[in-house]
Amino acid sequence: MKGLFARKPLHLIMQEPEVEQHKLKRVLGPWGLISLGIGVIIGAGIFVLSGQAAATYAGPAIVLSFIISAIGCGLAGLCYAEFASMIPISGSAYTYAYATLGEFLAWIIGWDLVLEYLFGASTVAVGWSGYVVSFLKDFHINIPDAFCQAPLSYSVTDGWNATGAILNCPAIFIVGLMTALLVIGIRESTRVNNVIVIIKLAVIVLFIGVGVFYIKFANWSPFLPDNTGQFGSFGWSGVVRGAGVIFFAYIGFDVVSTAAQESRNPQRDMPIGILGSLVICTIIFILMTGVLTGIMKYTNLAVPDPIAVAVNAAGPGIAWFRPFIKIGAIAGLSSVVLVLLMAQPRVFFSMARDGLLPAGFARVHPRFKTPYIPTILTGCIAAVVSGLFPINILGELVSIGTLLAFVIVCVGVLVLRYRHPEIPRVFRTPWVPFVPIAGALVTLLQMVFLPFDTWMRLFVWMAVGFIIYFFYSRKHSRLRILSPEE
Repeated sequence: MKGLFARKPLHLIMQEPEVEQHKLKRVLGPWGLISLGIGVIIGAGIFVLSGQAAATYAGPAIVLSFIISAIGCGLAGLCYAEFASMIPISGSAYTYAYATLGEFLAWIIGWDLVLEYLFGASTVAVGWSGYVVSFLKDFHINIPDAFCQAPLSYSVTDGWNATGAILNCPAIFIVGLMTALLVIGIRESTRVNNVIVIIKLAVIVLFIGVGVFYIKFANWSPFLPDNTGQFGSFGWSGVVRGAGVIFFAYIGFDVVSTAAQESRNPQRDMPIGILGSLVICTIIFILMTGVLTGIMKYTNLAVPDPIAVAVNAAGPGIAWFRPFIKIGAIAGLSSVVLVLLMAQPRVFFSMARDGLLPAGFARVHPRFKTPYIPTILTGCIAAVVSGLFPINILGELVSIGTLLAFVIVCVGVLVLRYRHPEIPRVFRTPWVPFVPIAGALVTLLQMVFLPFDTWMRLFVWMAVGFIIYFFYSRKHSRLRILSPEE
């Protein structure tokens, strides 16, 4: 049992980026990291899941759900910023947990990050497909439903059902395209992301600026719909459950931490990238959801493209804006797929470097200097998942995985403060222990309010992870089989 909680010494973690076969290109500055964060935060959470969460859980009070999630994210973001400046290594929360809480908990968080990033990319790809299909219809290009929808659907009342569709081909296409770009290089990927971020921010500002003139105050009444008698279905329980579901919208800032090894000055720039992108996106989310539920009644927003539907509902005076909204959404979702598919291989990369996954996962392409094997594998799995499963199931899975990661990071900061207070910290989380404890409690509360079926899927996922750990990873751990000198 003692070996399960063996911690990886910080001085060894800090030396690893200098090993030649594990070197990645350091090309990202503070604005590049902020752009990376915005690129992944503003995506399916606001363009897709916000409408479904409003229609199903919170009504116009979905604005409060975003505020609750922002509070939890802000607290967790402060903890992430301290870790990222102190341990500027690829691997995000996995690496932090290995240094503070031990190997077994590091494995749990690493496996949990697979759920967050890989399934996150799949979720966004499904949302991208919905907007692309809708955009093409405007030009009388119709993709048959059989080839743009998941063959499986799920509802709380009816369970799993076959839809009659064959495969969601557009979702598979975008995953394949972004995977190829990521294999080519981080610099090229970042340039594409920067262009996309500019496009979608312009469209969002335009939507808020124009849409505010089409708000019907009657659509905000009641602002907080009465509970239906079922826990989590409107009322305050619905607001908190909605916060847990749309928490998916905020996963971007922890993705920034996976790029630490490709940052030029990670100790200074990582906190700027994490907290800067989080603040900007929170303001945008509050404004967008307020305008969205003001333009259209929340009961009509359970659609794959709620922003575009709201523009249609506003009337002919704003109809000219519909193509721009869809272009912004398509661009925005593209950047989210790109950044999530970038993050996941870097977690695999760190786990393989520690021996917890096969060595091939830590191989860097000799020309492109990217972890190409886990990138290709991640892309293939994400393509299959996005082609087969509906967005609501994927979104809730990603939310619970993200929340679990945040709980562990908040606890990890507290543990390291008391265990190793002497370690230099360029950025220090303020008001310790209040901030880490509050961050852990707020995120844990949102987990509790998620549907029971989502918890069951998390347990199944973690059970698979335990099997892999005890039958493979534990036996190949470099921390166990090598001496400190080796």
